[in-house]
Amino acid sequence: MQKTKVKESIENMARFEIKDLLGIGLTLVVLVIGLAYGLEIMGDIRDDMTSSSAEYNATEDGISAIAKIPNKLPMIVTVIIAAVIIGVLVRYLWVSYK
Repeated sequence: MQKTKVKESIENMARFEIKDLLGIGLTLVVLVIGLAYGLEIMGDIRDDMTSSSAEYNATEDGISAIAKIPNKLPMIVTVIIAAVIIGVLVRYLWVSYK
């Protein structure tokens, strides 16, 4: 009974492999480049507005909010790599367990 539950849960898990890291890495690179260009464009738009206006303040708030995303990327990368490593270990241990 217990082995059946473990087998079902292993089969239903997301499967990560080392080869998945390349696609994930490229996605993160494109995300960072997109964020950089987006922040640059928003900064240019903000510079065209009069200071202390509602539009200027809204743009400034948007820039400060979006600028926080790149600070979280190392944590996101760590979680992704940990998920891949755990997935590889679970597969390896499952094969050796059989």
